[in-house]
Amino acid sequence: MRNANIKRKTNETDITLSLALDGKGSNEIETGCGFMDHMLELFARHGKFDLAVKCAGDTNVDYHHTVEDIGICLGKAFADALGDMKGIYRYGSTILPMDEALVLTAVDFSGRAHLSFRVKMPAKRVGDFDTELVREFLEAFVRHANITLHVRTLAGDNTHHIIEGLFKSLARTLKQAVKIDSENPDEIPSTKGVLV
Repeated sequence: MRNANIKRKTNETDITLSLALDGKGSNEIETGCGFMDHMLELFARHGKFDLAVKCAGDTNVDYHHTVEDIGICLGKAFADALGDMKGIYRYGSTILPMDEALVLTAVDFSGRAHLSFRVKMPAKRVGDFDTELVREFLEAFVRHANITLHVRTLAGDNTHHIIEGLFKSLARTLKQAVKIDSENPDEIPSTKGVLV
């Protein structure tokens, strides 16, 4: 079973998160931030991950701690659910259109954390959500999932479309990478024999 349950409690956030990689896209999301709820719901649906997130955070300050700590928990969940990563495809990439926006994501479950983020977002806010938090979320996710992730905007004028395209693209990219290779289900996908 490729599942994980994560609990994180700090002075800033209290988070419980559960993830099933081989799911149907069901989700129960309650982060205290409507825009983040929306992004995680479509992330679950497009990746076919069963995802439950409940977060009580210091949203009276802003959404920074909530978004970053959810990224930490989701990254840990992927790492825990995959274990030694035996049998996975390891790599994935998606170019996804969202109306006028076009977003590319590419991932390597390399065991090495690196984010290359070249995303132009015209607006600083979408509703009450600071758009710079997208990068904070991804930095935390990448660091705790131990993956290499490249994100690019190839086109886009509407910041909501760009961010939504990014989350959908990321979900589909991760779905490819964590899928079990039926021809090599017991093989670590590395010439080193380990992904670190």
